[in-house]
Amino acid sequence: MKCLAIFYIVFIECLYGFVIPDDGIRYLRRIYLNNSKRSSSDQVETMDRRSLLLCGLTAAALPFASPVSPAQAFVGNLPEFQDTNAVLKGITVKVTDPTQLKQMISFLQICFDFKVLRSTADGSDVWMGFGPEQMSIPAEFRLPVSSFQDYGGHASIHIRYDSQATFSYYRGDGVALGDNVAYVQVGVPTYRVSQMIKQGGSVLDAYGFVNVISPSGLPMRGIVGIWPDPLMFCAINCVDVEKSKTFYKQLGFVEQEYPYCRLGKGTGDFEPPQPKNSVYLSQSKNSMGVLLIPSKKKTVSPNPAIGSLDIVYKPSEDETGEGKEGEEVSLQDLSGINIVFERDTMFEAAEKATRVKK
Repeated sequence: MKCLAIFYIVFIECLYGFVIPDDGIRYLRRIYLNNSKRSSSDQVETMDRRSLLLCGLTAAALPFASPVSPAQAFVGNLPEFQDTNAVLKGITVKVTDPTQLKQMISFLQICFDFKVLRSTADGSDVWMGFGPEQMSIPAEFRLPVSSFQDYGGHASIHIRYDSQATFSYYRGDGVALGDNVAYVQVGVPTYRVSQMIKQGGSVLDAYGFVNVISPSGLPMRGIVGIWPDPLMFCAINCVDVEKSKTFYKQLGFVEQEYPYCRLGKGTGDFEPPQPKNSVYLSQSKNSMGVLLIPSKKKTVSPNPAIGSLDIVYKPSEDETGEGKEGEEVSLQDLSGINIVFERDTMFEAAEKATRVKK
């Protein structure tokens, strides 16, 4: 069994380009300071448990506050995520009518080859990506014949129909109603510019790579390339990159090498270099990340079509009893983007219940 395990790890690293860590968890999860009431110096401070509760954050967020031993730290049982107890699993976007929902689904399917991974019974919530979201190896995955698209741990775009909305989150004119999310980048073998307008998108430019506003109002950037999970990262406009970096590091994000999906690594016309003075962070070398970009303006405004960045986490064993099991924990970053935390057990149950049968 030990030999099989070693073979499996080496095979995954060589075939799919993953780097599987062997040193366990090396970071401490610290507590987030609610940024709505900041000090005059705008410094991020560490809070004790009593102060945290006084700020109104739910006790369910406390698993992020204490060190976790490597034996109980990682979320799921995929070897690629053994370096973290939390993973950015995707982004939620909101639409305000059924036609817009159908347009967004068709846009992602036809233009970028997304697949419908999950859906609620009434179809009001749809998750789309490039492979299974489950945090374990799917039963049907077989080495060495299966494609990475059959492997677990993929991120997704969650499309949510908001039937209670009183105004449209996107007018369909190619102008997003907010600029805090610069774009979501996907690295795919091919995309179809000719279909983007037909499917309700608004192409901004398409020289070498494409920048497009999707039918939901989510800005996207498509690059022809290869990446283990094509849903690479969410680029965020930041008034102060250093302060935003501090915020995300307090949530367990770590500075990583900027990901390129082409061999030229930003030296040609088909993939741009890393934006100047930007910072790339993720919770694992193998997970979706965030790219913090200096804003050209003094302020950024929230895009109402963006629901949240979605994180799945595993609490430490000594704190799993704190808070309610079904309680949703959410924070807001310095650019006005909501960040929602979901326990691994809740995610696993919801993923199984809504998974689309092949």
